[in-house]
Amino acid sequence: MKISKRIPRLSVWNKLFAIALLLFGAGMVYGGGWLVAAGGTWYYLLAGIGSVISAVLIFMRRSSAVYWFALVFIGTLFWTIYESGLDYWGWVPRFDLMLILGIVFAFQLPSLAPGFSKKLSLTLTGIFAVGFIAAAIIPFTALNVTPASDVPPAGKDTFATDTGSGKASSPSSGDWYTYGGSLASQRFAESTEITPGNVKDLKLAWQFRTGDLPKTRWGAENTPIKVGDTLYTCTPHNQVFALDAATGKEKWHFDPKVSDKSIPYTAACRGLTWYDATTNSHVTAADNAVAAVPAVPAGSGGDNDCDQRIILGTLDARIIQLNAKTGEVCKSFGNGGTVNLAEDMGEIYEGYVAINSAPVVIRNTLVVAHQTIDGQRAFGPPGVIKAYDVLTGKLKWAWDAAAPETSTPKTGPDAYKRGSPDVWTSFTGDDKLGLVYLPVANSSGDYWSSSRTAAENKYAVSLTAINVETGLPVWSFQTAHKDVWDYDQGSQPTLIDYPDKNGQKIPAIIVPTKQGEIYVLDRRTGKSLFGVEERPVPGGGVEPKDRSPTQPYSLFHHLSKPDLTPQDMWGLTPFDQMVCRIQFQKAGYQGQYTPPEADRHTIEYPGYNGGSDWGSVSFDPSRGIIIANYNDMPNLNILVPRKKADELGWKPRDQVTHNPHDTGHAEGAGDPQIGVPYAVNVNAGWRLPFTGMLCKEPPYGGIRAIDVRDGRTIWDRPLGTARRNGPFGLPTGLPINIGTPNNGGSVVTSSGLIFVAAATDDLIRAIDITTGKTVWSTPLPAGGQANPMIYTQNGREYLVIVAAGHHFMETPAGDYVLAYALPEKK
Repeated sequence: MKISKRIPRLSVWNKLFAIALLLFGAGMVYGGGWLVAAGGTWYYLLAGIGSVISAVLIFMRRSSAVYWFALVFIGTLFWTIYESGLDYWGWVPRFDLMLILGIVFAFQLPSLAPGFSKKLSLTLTGIFAVGFIAAAIIPFTALNVTPASDVPPAGKDTFATDTGSGKASSPSSGDWYTYGGSLASQRFAESTEITPGNVKDLKLAWQFRTGDLPKTRWGAENTPIKVGDTLYTCTPHNQVFALDAATGKEKWHFDPKVSDKSIPYTAACRGLTWYDATTNSHVTAADNAVAAVPAVPAGSGGDNDCDQRIILGTLDARIIQLNAKTGEVCKSFGNGGTVNLAEDMGEIYEGYVAINSAPVVIRNTLVVAHQTIDGQRAFGPPGVIKAYDVLTGKLKWAWDAAAPETSTPKTGPDAYKRGSPDVWTSFTGDDKLGLVYLPVANSSGDYWSSSRTAAENKYAVSLTAINVETGLPVWSFQTAHKDVWDYDQGSQPTLIDYPDKNGQKIPAIIVPTKQGEIYVLDRRTGKSLFGVEERPVPGGGVEPKDRSPTQPYSLFHHLSKPDLTPQDMWGLTPFDQMVCRIQFQKAGYQGQYTPPEADRHTIEYPGYNGGSDWGSVSFDPSRGIIIANYNDMPNLNILVPRKKADELGWKPRDQVTHNPHDTGHAEGAGDPQIGVPYAVNVNAGWRLPFTGMLCKEPPYGGIRAIDVRDGRTIWDRPLGTARRNGPFGLPTGLPINIGTPNNGGSVVTSSGLIFVAAATDDLIRAIDITTGKTVWSTPLPAGGQANPMIYTQNGREYLVIVAAGHHFMETPAGDYVLAYALPEKK
């Protein structure tokens, strides 16, 4: 075969191909040069040079252009295999554009090098086209899946949990008594009607719209409770609706008139609290027996029937008790039915103190915590936790992590340390032990630690058990030492009774974390049942003397993945992948717990939305299986010196005019942290500004089944499809199970189903717990960033999800309460 050294003439298609190749090569040379200068791979620069040479030779009508392109093509193929192996998502940015160029090149081969036959050209074109089609089909298959193995069978009372004698510990059959279902917070339903075999027949049974659609920072994150024949739900502005559990029709409605200005980071009303004076557990440490509850005094405001109450915490720091039957305020509680949580907290700014998680009743004590908004003032309102008499609202004790040795309530503007650690997420307790378990967060200045006290360093980012009678700590288990990564406790803990080798039950507690560690502790003592290892971690940063040399790692299980490498950087094309690799090379990164810096970005992996967050885990006590949906994303952070932050105009919210159209932003993005030397700028998820895509390779979120007996992964899979996700914020509509970011948790049933929404694809789905496979899904009218729940009414089982969307997850806002059920039997 003789190949001419000159191309006889250039067609329009030859010229267009050469222009495309030249632009491709020029971009690769430019970015590749930056990457090499930063210490990264030479591939992009060399491939760019080869592409430019090939394009120039085409314009010069030299058929040697064919060899240069072939060299780039084959070199890219081998480099892709070297870096990615059989990892499909790794091939996408490395080879997608090159394969498209290869198809066009092969089709034009006879005109670019007349010595090549049309038959060879068509053969190569066909091979490349088949490869492209195969590549387009592969993502519809099961990628990044760990298949199910050795799934424990359902048993009877295997991990049954005893937290007391009240209904909060053992709800009536078919009820959902607390945010997590019961005090054990297992998010488990004794549901047998809806099964893996018939779940495909689930249909919308009823729908209710609350009418509460905030324009700013939407995200109700609500899980309703159900007691008797009534479902109770709350909205972003803390409106409470009582609905008929069978039909969804409104029974009553209460509006506390919460202003938009009171919305903190998110307009969350995660849950409500039920209290029944006749069924509450009244076990006391003294007599370990059930005692009678004094009746509400006659003439105390005409609310003697307030023995059944709905307790509401509001975003403007009020605690309100309502008659569960009528929705009227229980005037015998507090000041005409209301207690002001912010009393004696010093100066309070609108939106800084918000009750966004349900209070908890342990025995006759109402424990209330709150969120102190992060990132604004390092010495903002204190995070003190307060406890009240559940009937009268009288303050019993107040515990502040900055002064943990006392729980005696204090008065005055300086009663509690400004900016002390709060408890913003959901928590629970044990009536039988008389303990409340608080996931304690960080002090207000998340990314600066030098100003914290020794007590704050001890109790921040911990699970702390408080004696509900004294208000003092019984034990504390810290999950991050001297945290400067916003790794505060976000998950509600789950209570289980764990059989030991002798068949005795150990009262235990499951503690998931943002870092991905999952601990199992004795809930009486805080001692780990599986062991904890202190491992060396990186030092340095802007406060090298304050960094802990080690951090705790669970020997039970962890959701986190290996440290990032340059090869983990991703994009839809080699160009955005190249930008991410440049950022990786320029950033500081020594693995997990890399301290933040001010002169360059640092990589935080997992990011603050990594691992398990406020959705928590669910637990199947009959099988002994933990279900954990999780995020797998990094953050790209940088500290900003105070002078520069001031020049940029970064001010705390209380100094900025309220904007009713502010949709919110990622937490930590341009946060001023007034009171410490540095502000902070967090790129949550590490996204590129021009495409909105994440720099890390998918999947970004998953769901996993874990055997609680030994911490073994039973199965693992990505969670969330690409149907509502894509570059530039454009939905692809594709049901590719890419594994999206997710917020919200799951519910598991005794029949072997897991129901979960949470992902950014606006679907709610059912997963077979024995296989990990989706067996049913349906679109939601808004984002499903909330925990679903299941209840039974009139013998019919209902799956309920609040679809309100979430500003941080960029899912559409809504005001829907949706109930699904099997068709009624005729």
